[in-house]
Amino acid sequence: MGLFDFLGKKKEPTKPLKPLRPVMRPGGLAPHPDPKAKNNFIVITLDSLRYDSFMEAAPKTIMKLGKVEKRYTYASWTAPSHYNLLTGLLPHTTPDNVYASEYYKEDFYNYNKRLGSKGTDIDFGAMVPGLWLPGLLQQKLGYDTHARVSLPVLNPKTGINRAFDSFQLMDSHNDMAAILPTMKFDGPRPHFYLLNVGETHYPYAKPDEDSSMWPRISGVNGVFRKMNDQIAESEEKSKFKEDFQFFNQDKLDELKERQIDTVRYLDGVFEQLYDTVPKNTHIIVTADHGELFGEAGYFGHGPIMHEKCFEVPYLEGMIR
Repeated sequence: MGLFDFLGKKKEPTKPLKPLRPVMRPGGLAPHPDPKAKNNFIVITLDSLRYDSFMEAAPKTIMKLGKVEKRYTYASWTAPSHYNLLTGLLPHTTPDNVYASEYYKEDFYNYNKRLGSKGTDIDFGAMVPGLWLPGLLQQKLGYDTHARVSLPVLNPKTGINRAFDSFQLMDSHNDMAAILPTMKFDGPRPHFYLLNVGETHYPYAKPDEDSSMWPRISGVNGVFRKMNDQIAESEEKSKFKEDFQFFNQDKLDELKERQIDTVRYLDGVFEQLYDTVPKNTHIIVTADHGELFGEAGYFGHGPIMHEKCFEVPYLEGMIR
């Protein structure tokens, strides 16, 4: 068929064009929809803080949010606990005579009040199929989503960093005050912030402390670094040995007092936070897990089933 034959043909009805795919944002994320909620939303985990340490500290500013509750986390160390948290599963109560499905239903429905949703009922089904709270906030409710984390096990290379517009591992593991200047609430969208605060994590230190005076014991990262170093120096892996002496109970009691003291210090940082956030900001303060200070002959948290690993403070509300 020649060109003139083609031009002379009867014109076929034009087929409707397929809708264009939205332009993707950096990282492969679709554009935010129009906001469907009005409240900024901040979730703060005071890493490793057990409930009774919080209560003994008796912070005044933090408790301006509302009544503190004893709740229980879904996991006993930082990474899995934050994963559960970011599926929308907040530390839970232990109600009697209730189906688990009914508890989840009510707990997720409470997000409607927290977020100030505009005629959009939020429930667990709204997160299908991703089952990821930041994804719901960002891709369905139009939030700008941010994380500021203090512990390296939550660094931006981990799977926790999903559906966040910004995700930052702070330079210091124990300086909540350094997080505050990075928080912005400008623009037309509500903001979600996950803040992981490290002062309450071992070695329970305030940012101005001399690190040479901290009590010493290996954490996960320290053990792995020592293992690599010692294996490199030895041809036999079986020669690796961790030199360490378990803390006696007096030292463990001192460590618990250090954790309590960091809560008192953080009470002043929360005053700065409360002065920073705008109106219509809903804040949750809790912990990712608890801590053992000699109970059952154990120090720390993680691979042990003990109630003090799971008991955490929980309070929420608006400051203004």
